[in-house]
Amino acid sequence: MAQAAVAGASDEPEVTVRLLTAPEAGPEDVLAANGYIFATPENLAAMAGHMKDFFDRSYYPVLDRINGRPYAMLICAGSDGTGAARQIARIATGWRLRAVAEPLIVRTNAQTPEAILAPKHIGPDDIGRCRDLGAALASGLAAGIF
Repeated sequence: MAQAAVAGASDEPEVTVRLLTAPEAGPEDVLAANGYIFATPENLAAMAGHMKDFFDRSYYPVLDRINGRPYAMLICAGSDGTGAARQIARIATGWRLRAVAEPLIVRTNAQTPEAILAPKHIGPDDIGRCRDLGAALASGLAAGIF
């Protein structure tokens, strides 16, 4: 999902796109970016632990330094996704970021232990939606809308 968003955003020549995992990203990366797409699986109705750790490490060092920047989110969930979306939205509100799209939640319907632990296969329609979200954010940044 994140790779599809990157592919869509990369079509905009005026925007530099970086894909970082939560463990490798930090406050300096947040400060260097003009916009964000936060992507995470939902685990037990919450964002993934690595994503929470990223926000824990980055929150205060960038507070009041990124106000108004645009963001969107991608969430892969077994059945719901709204718990992770609420957590990210609350953090983004504290950072005073501006949501430029509704959370894009892809539900895999993984409900058994085997399905939950198995690699997920995201269908082409959902991959297309992720790509479109990346393209829209990049286009808005390039046009000065965000």
